[in-house]
Amino acid sequence: MKKILFLFVTAVLLVGCSSNNASENLGEDEKPLVITTTGQIADAVKEIAGDHVEVKSLMGPGVDPHLYKATQGDLQTLEKGDIIFYNGLELEGKMSDIFEKMKKEKTVIAIGEAIPKDQILSNELHPNLSDPHIWFDINVWKLATKEITKTLSKEMPDYKEEFTKNEEAYFTKLSELSDWADKRISEIPEKQRVLVTAHDAFNYFGNSHGMEVRGLQGLSTDSEYGLKDIQNIVDFLVKKNIKAVFVESSVSDKAMKAVIEGAKEKGHTIQIGGQLYSDAMGAEGTEEGTYIGMYKHNINTIVDSLK
Repeated sequence: MKKILFLFVTAVLLVGCSSNNASENLGEDEKPLVITTTGQIADAVKEIAGDHVEVKSLMGPGVDPHLYKATQGDLQTLEKGDIIFYNGLELEGKMSDIFEKMKKEKTVIAIGEAIPKDQILSNELHPNLSDPHIWFDINVWKLATKEITKTLSKEMPDYKEEFTKNEEAYFTKLSELSDWADKRISEIPEKQRVLVTAHDAFNYFGNSHGMEVRGLQGLSTDSEYGLKDIQNIVDFLVKKNIKAVFVESSVSDKAMKAVIEGAKEKGHTIQIGGQLYSDAMGAEGTEEGTYIGMYKHNINTIVDSLK
């Protein structure tokens, strides 16, 4: 009886002394499983963590995070995850309750909420709403990525130095991307530096690269738009003599087609300048399936259509 009691107490003590680090309690060849909501976050995790983690993104190409609802399979995947990164700022609005509950049992981080408030844009019509599309300002995205490095270093302290070096290398590439983007946008005549899309996903982009941005819908694709909204955009395009609007890979092109028809009725010809990646990136394994590749695609598409 004493032997059984000793074993029981020992087991309790071992459990009580266990670490919450993601690398603990894994087999020798096992890697911590990191779950992300969007592809942009997954790509940043891969850049920082290298081969030390397994990364799985819930939302693939063409998926709209504003409207996304977690499936039973997603819930099972999230339960298996050791670390969960999501954007926050209400981007994944329909999953907020899930993340709040999971924070009680594992490391769940909203990287957007680590960004200083003075760096977060809001909506002109709804000042209390934060703009969640933080990845379209490269400097702001760096701040969000720092939270990934910080979390991984805390959960896997043995690799902290490597994570820090990976972050430095990644930020160098992002700085080069920003400089290249500014040079390309300078090819567009100033009066033509106007970006019109289906919803307000590109305000950070416009703010960082000196472009005027208009969206038919609000910050979320869940927002409704009516004939008056279409007419306002049409009037704006005619007045500015803008020749191209853009569709988004994760949003229906119905709205933009209505804008083109409205302009046609006023004798103004507008074409679709191309498809941009807004809330989702391209397919995995393609250049557009990476953050840098997605950003370059958008810049080239915008410049080639507006210059």
